[in-house]
Amino acid sequence: MDENVLLAMGLTLFAGLATGVGSLIAFFTTRTNTKFLSIALGFSAGVMIYVSLIEIFVKAKDSLVVALGEKQGYWMTLVGFFGGMVVIALIDKFIPNKTNPHEVRMVEDINKAETKIADADKLMKMGTFTALAIAIHNFPEGIATFMSALQDPNLGIAIAIAVAIHNVPEGIAVAVPIFYATGIRMKAFKLSLLSGLAEPLGAIVAYLILMPFLTDVMFGVIFAGVAGIMVFISLDELLPAAKKYDETHLSIYGLVAGMAVMAVSLVLLA
Repeated sequence: MDENVLLAMGLTLFAGLATGVGSLIAFFTTRTNTKFLSIALGFSAGVMIYVSLIEIFVKAKDSLVVALGEKQGYWMTLVGFFGGMVVIALIDKFIPNKTNPHEVRMVEDINKAETKIADADKLMKMGTFTALAIAIHNFPEGIATFMSALQDPNLGIAIAIAVAIHNVPEGIAVAVPIFYATGIRMKAFKLSLLSGLAEPLGAIVAYLILMPFLTDVMFGVIFAGVAGIMVFISLDELLPAAKKYDETHLSIYGLVAGMAVMAVSLVLLA
């Protein structure tokens, strides 16, 4: 296993473990810093959207054009891009709204909701299903992070950071109901952490199954799909959540800052 593969695996693991950070925040914080949350989610969306449309989509198209020719290569890029969106949209479709991690919640909102539920079994079920839902979402995100880092380590670092930021609120959504149900912080932390480990699992599957068959065409289609997945996540999850907790357009400032930082880093590290 060469250094690039190890780095890609490490970055994917880092992004997945951020769910554990979310659970720790939930245990030791009584209020959510909404300004920071809005800026951070906006920043993450800015990084993902910019890098997907400016860098990943273009690299996918270049690869497919070389392999298939100008017109067919461009069409195949579009198929991969919108195919990635369809995949993540279908995952959302088949996950119940109550456990969908794309509904980012604040610590105090969860506390209020959970204290109204007396039945510990219901809370445990809620937390467990949320963990499963997040794991399902994190699997394709793990493939996206891994493939991006494998192609360009600098790109992978930026994407891993962006994914990690948006995994933090998901960790909160898993840990709090389980803690209320069991009263055991460690158990809640473990389940929250495990839900994030679907991300490196996605990387392992990509390495074992996709890598041996990685031609220019397959790479281009997968990379275009990665771009589609990240744009969809940004538009469906990150930006709505950032706007929900927005104060004086902070989410948009975060979005622009994310794009600017990504743009400058791509130039400096080229």
